[in-house]
Amino acid sequence: MTGPELRFGVRLTPRGGSDRVDGVGEDGLLRARVAAAPVDDAANRSLVRLLADELGCPPSAIRIVSGGSSRRKTVALEGVGAATVLARWPELGL
Repeated sequence: MTGPELRFGVRLTPRGGSDRVDGVGEDGLLRARVAAAPVDDAANRSLVRLLADELGCPPSAIRIVSGGSSRRKTVALEGVGAATVLARWPELGL
């Protein structure tokens, strides 16, 4: 790791019809859905690409650090500041 790491929770819905972020839920988790099925890590890879597109960073800056086989995940961003994330999703309350 070369820079500061920022972590937040995501509630992922695989087979959600399209790849999109639905905002932040009452539980403080970012709500995301992807079209990919949760098979062979396809949904997780889609989530990483979606978040990278949303935040304007490379996919290599994003890791799923827990919940790889669960709908509830913890995502770590490296080299992406809290201001960037909060500009996109202020409700995350980082």
